[in-house]
Amino acid sequence: MRRNTEKLTTENIPSLIKQLAIPASTGMFFNTMYNVVDTFYAGLISTQAIAALSLSFMIFFLIVGFGYGLSSAITALLGNAFGKKRYKLASIYAHKGIIFIPLVGMFLSAIGYFLAPSLFTLLGAEGEYLDTAITYINPILFGAVFFMFNFSLNSVLLAQGDTKTYRNTLIFGFFANLVLNPIFIYGFLFIPAMGIKGIAIATVLIQVLNMFYMLYKVLQTKLIHFEKPEYFMPNLRVYKEFLSQGLPASLNMLTMAFGSLILTYYVSHYGMHAVAGYGIGFRVEQIMLLPALGLSTAVLTLVSNNYGAKKYDRVIEVLKTAIKYGFVISTVGIITLTIFGKFIISQFDSNEIVVQYGLDYLLVEVWIFYAYIILFICVSTLQGIKKPKMILFIGLYRQIFAKLIIAFLIVKYFELDYIYLWFGIMFMIYSAAIFAYIYTNRLLKQNCNLTI
Repeated sequence: MRRNTEKLTTENIPSLIKQLAIPASTGMFFNTMYNVVDTFYAGLISTQAIAALSLSFMIFFLIVGFGYGLSSAITALLGNAFGKKRYKLASIYAHKGIIFIPLVGMFLSAIGYFLAPSLFTLLGAEGEYLDTAITYINPILFGAVFFMFNFSLNSVLLAQGDTKTYRNTLIFGFFANLVLNPIFIYGFLFIPAMGIKGIAIATVLIQVLNMFYMLYKVLQTKLIHFEKPEYFMPNLRVYKEFLSQGLPASLNMLTMAFGSLILTYYVSHYGMHAVAGYGIGFRVEQIMLLPALGLSTAVLTLVSNNYGAKKYDRVIEVLKTAIKYGFVISTVGIITLTIFGKFIISQFDSNEIVVQYGLDYLLVEVWIFYAYIILFICVSTLQGIKKPKMILFIGLYRQIFAKLIIAFLIVKYFELDYIYLWFGIMFMIYSAAIFAYIYTNRLLKQNCNLTI
């Protein structure tokens, strides 16, 4: 364990970023392709099923957003402890963390179960459309605890520079999903045909299998063990640290979920085909953003460890290198989706109206990639140096307040065409990225006597 963490503060930064970001990006690619497979099979059922899947994704994101935010907090706290060579403290954080996040997930799942029908109705679902969305989301909500447990286990591995284990689970999940989806949708032997509910059941089963594998890998690190059961017991002081570090990031993810709900609400004014096109376009966009997310994962691990070790020159080198790589990746993504975007979207739904809605979304959104790079890297940096508070305010601006104003003006007040909604979103995200960059630069200068 110590050898793995010490290399994060000594080895070549560009090499470390590649070692961490490539497996993370690969895993995220297969995770996104997992969602693409779900969308593909939902499309075989009906356009309504795709729209229901899009609605359900927004609800589920409310829950996993908390898991992601809290897990990144544990990664940051562990990384700082490793950098300071406080290995006992790191072990305590790890034990408490793998229990805390699933407990939060169970609480949020219960809330989601009771609120989901009302939220779906608010987003324009009714009749069979509403029933389809509820049929899908209920099994997902019951199985959310397994998602959360995997988040907590991955936070422990990630703080030690292990991005390969989670990658392996995501690759396995993709191929397992290819097999399990048709089995549960159409039935096989003693398994009855479940339709869209089968997609959800397959997802939960895969999460359970991955949980056992990740637990095995975590136990191998010896950071978590059963020699001192009291390490697992609740501790309000440690939980307070988790919340202090993780709540801004979790609430930021929550604002992203609400932001998606806001967009879905306004997109629904253009009809069910627009919702389906938006859902497909969103998933295709995520494929090209995966390397950026991989970079942000690498930045969180490296910044937290090097900041804890007070190697501030390496902190700044991580940022510079990550932004440079990110801009190159974004350019490739823009070119690829501009050329092949329509073809890719048409593979999920042959309805020309749906395809056009998806393409209109995609051809505007690709130009926001550069802003996303800056946002992702700055957010990971702020978490890594244990200064996450501004993350929430940036999220509130770009996901809630600015989005509400822009969407209302474009859709309701001026009644402009669908494509203009995405131009408004582009302006809003670039303004958030510019502020995040300036703020992160100033904070690093104050805390490390450095500048980007």
